[in-house]
Amino acid sequence: MFSQDEVDQLKALMEWEGQRRGPPEGFPKLPDMPAARYTSEEYYALEQEHIFRKSWLFAGHIDEIPEPGCYMRWHNAGDPIIVVHGMDGVVRAFYNTCRHRGAPVVTEDFGKSSRLMCGYHHWTYKTDGTLVGVPERQDFPADFDMSCRGLIPVRCEMLGNVIFVNFDDGAPALREWLGPIADEWEEFAFDRIKLAARHSFDLKCNWKVAMEANMEVYHVPFIHPETVAPLVDAKRNVNTIYPGGHGRMLAPAPRDFNRESVRAIEHPPEWQTIDTVGELGRTATQSYFVFPNWVSPVSNYFIPPLVFWPTSLNTTRLELVTFALDWGDGPAPDLWTVPDDSKPNGRDMADLIKEDTQFGEAIQHSMQSQGFKSVPLSYQEARIYSFHQTCDKMIGIENVPEHLRVKQVIGEEWTWPNDPRIAQMQREQGGAREAAE
Repeated sequence: MFSQDEVDQLKALMEWEGQRRGPPEGFPKLPDMPAARYTSEEYYALEQEHIFRKSWLFAGHIDEIPEPGCYMRWHNAGDPIIVVHGMDGVVRAFYNTCRHRGAPVVTEDFGKSSRLMCGYHHWTYKTDGTLVGVPERQDFPADFDMSCRGLIPVRCEMLGNVIFVNFDDGAPALREWLGPIADEWEEFAFDRIKLAARHSFDLKCNWKVAMEANMEVYHVPFIHPETVAPLVDAKRNVNTIYPGGHGRMLAPAPRDFNRESVRAIEHPPEWQTIDTVGELGRTATQSYFVFPNWVSPVSNYFIPPLVFWPTSLNTTRLELVTFALDWGDGPAPDLWTVPDDSKPNGRDMADLIKEDTQFGEAIQHSMQSQGFKSVPLSYQEARIYSFHQTCDKMIGIENVPEHLRVKQVIGEEWTWPNDPRIAQMQREQGGAREAAE
């Protein structure tokens, strides 16, 4: 939750951003990024090995495994995983791989059982992963130790009702990984939000191409003239870079926009609002990027993540999720998709998402040409550059071939809690007051 002083400071920064005539004083010039970061099989392999194996990744919501014994399969990061609501009430994750001969322990996307039994030879496990049943036990050696042959765990932690997994035993805890974002998200009731919608769509472009369209507002007036532009004043946008590659975007509505009247139309009155959300979440567009692949606006009505999963160098699976507090007896809210019986899952992307993804395949094809040499980014796109810096640091800069690296130019002085813009704004405001006197 932001203090009133923080709210006032961020509101002042939004106004200052709208009036500046260049990047802030001392902000580093962002060097061109190598084009091959989007087209290189070598770099893609490094991402898979080091980024998606070491980061906290969105796995699901407790509503998908609501009771003890419920389980779900998850394989968005390659290896097959099972997430289990244990009979003891603890949510855990395991490799969905029997310790006998490697068959999957469960073969359904969702299910419920007090025991997990491999269909191949009926080795049986408790929901805490313990091996408790081996048919024809007498045919194994007398010293065969079942206690060390349980399902192999994958780290699993929850933020309220939202489940995350991490393949790296040495990674920091989830709240430490999120840093200040965990504190800022406390007002959004992650412990009370329900899963309203979760749908996936396949895109024909590199995952970063798809995701980075949601990490800046530079494109808003051009791509979203009738959807986002009437809601967001891109000129008064404030970007904040957090440690670990995370980021936040905060932008007010246009000055002539009556947000409350529009929301009354968009959101039926029976939907509960999250009453703990503060002024910024109620009146501005507040959006977070959580490294490596989660982007989500947050408000007093929704937490609707867009999650980008690489499925190959040139393809991406986009998950469109809506969390909400409650929606009464009406249809569950779905911010990102609309009904379409012609689609395999009966849903299609909403216009806003179609606008962001419409050029993905063409961009990827163009990037693979000899005409794509490098990527120059502006100050408004600094969150993207910070993301790429973090990618290289996660991989290990020494492991990234020199021709694929980005230079580490955005330093701690521009990373939360530091913000040189505040001092510049205060100096300029003081000078303006003196001139007026």
